[in-house]
Amino acid sequence: MKKEYIVERQGRMFVLYAGLLDLAHQRGLKSISTELLQVPGEPNNRVAICKATVVLEQDGLERIFTGIGDAAPNNVAPAMQTCTIRLAETRAKARALRDAVNVGVTAFEELDAEDVSDSAPERGYALNASRSARPAAPNRTPRRAEPAPVSASRPAEGTPLAAEMRHPAASPVTEAQLEAIRSLCRRRGLEADTIAREKFEAESLTDLSQAQASELIRSLNERNGSRVAA
Repeated sequence: MKKEYIVERQGRMFVLYAGLLDLAHQRGLKSISTELLQVPGEPNNRVAICKATVVLEQDGLERIFTGIGDAAPNNVAPAMQTCTIRLAETRAKARALRDAVNVGVTAFEELDAEDVSDSAPERGYALNASRSARPAAPNRTPRRAEPAPVSASRPAEGTPLAAEMRHPAASPVTEAQLEAIRSLCRRRGLEADTIAREKFEAESLTDLSQAQASELIRSLNERNGSRVAA
């Protein structure tokens, strides 16, 4: 990997997301897709969880790699606390890309350091104020303003998620959380139900609440030591 894509913090080396993406293109990157597994809200301690799938193709052979990323106000830099969904997406893509290009070094964007920002391409989760205030170029039809996105942490009244947020104790683990936990456990050679019993004294994984499942996902992600403060 090129030297400009390597950074050092407290004597440890980290790779930049841009470097992983560059290396993936060199090795036949075909696609990167993401899925929002958990919308941040009160029942899950405002933890956003995303899954990324990276597909490489060389000599007509496809190889598929996946990664899970989480982000919450307590594990991101202060400047990124309003951007947890897209940062969870970036972390998921970084993990999948690291597996795809065989890089064992943690990506810098996976940290919660003060100078970490989202260097992945924007996907519409936030607007740049200075960019949106720029006047339209002459002789061009001004672009119609798009409606502001609905905050993921405050769903519309009357929806099931809104009801769950009013009653956190009545919010059981979701199918997306179960999928994320089982995927992380498989990659680490762990038994999901055993981990649930040891950590929360639950009879099985399906007995967890949304908040407990979010905590377990964070714990499993942190087992590689990816959370390092600069």
